[in-house]
Amino acid sequence: MFTYICRRILISIPLLLGISFITFLFIHIVPGNYFDRMRMDPLVSEETIARMEAEYHLDKPVVVQFSYWMRNLARLDLGYSFELKQPVSAILKERLFNTLILSISALLFTWLIAVPLGIFCAVKQYSALDKIFSFLSFVGMSLPNFFFALLLLFGASMTFHLPDTNPLHGILPLGGMRSAGFEGMSFAGKCADVALHLVIPTLVIGTGAIAALQRITRGNMLEVLRAQYVTTARAKGLPEGRVLYRHALRNAINPLVTILGGELSGLLSGAALTEIICNWPGLGSIMLTAVRSQDLYLVMGDVLIGGCMLIAGYLIADILLAVVDPTITYK
Repeated sequence: MFTYICRRILISIPLLLGISFITFLFIHIVPGNYFDRMRMDPLVSEETIARMEAEYHLDKPVVVQFSYWMRNLARLDLGYSFELKQPVSAILKERLFNTLILSISALLFTWLIAVPLGIFCAVKQYSALDKIFSFLSFVGMSLPNFFFALLLLFGASMTFHLPDTNPLHGILPLGGMRSAGFEGMSFAGKCADVALHLVIPTLVIGTGAIAALQRITRGNMLEVLRAQYVTTARAKGLPEGRVLYRHALRNAINPLVTILGGELSGLLSGAALTEIICNWPGLGSIMLTAVRSQDLYLVMGDVLIGGCMLIAGYLIADILLAVVDPTITYK
């Protein structure tokens, strides 16, 4: 297993290089750059712009620029954000933590609800509850995330018009990650405040994911429950719980583990629109700022983080597959 992990990590290096170079090339294909915007400012002289371009080697061909960026990357230097006037590594360090909090919250919310719900619907196939949950799952998959986020924010805003004595008054924040006076709170108070701010974005991201994962879990369980070995286990008189969780679920879980690997990487991009609408200070909102301002090094840093998440997600999925299924081995 250790050899396999090392080989996958080594293979990922040229993959990341390819992703980075294609992104670097596309940024330069788009007309204009950040310095063209600076030229529109009469207070900035052409000499200042030329000096900055020379300092960051942006007056050279694309391949030469990329080679300088790679050399800096080898020293763990992701460059400088012209728009935010900060090192890219410092920006991404803070924003990545915020995005991971939201992504982990949405992932736990999704899997802790979708998997048990899918098992229940498979066991109670064609029952009234199965039909109700199936209908709700189709609604969840068809509901656009941005529209659902706006509905929840609108509903939360209505509580601010309630009297102060009403227990529902201001129960959910209207965006952001922290309330006013956050720094003066105790540790428990800070955790509770962040948790309240997580409610709406977690519901938005998790709703569609729960709907899709619940349908997949139900389908996998139904397929396994019709297998001959499950019929044999029941004929032996084994308890139904043991048949479901010891025999059926262990074989139905394999495709779900593969999906988990994709979700670990997909949550980073899937949370972007929700972060922007809910004003969550994560990588999604900063990526929008970087693209709109054509902030070269900030865009490259965001893409590099996304590529690392994609590779790490599928590597974790492969490792988990070997854990849950002893027949799978890696050499």
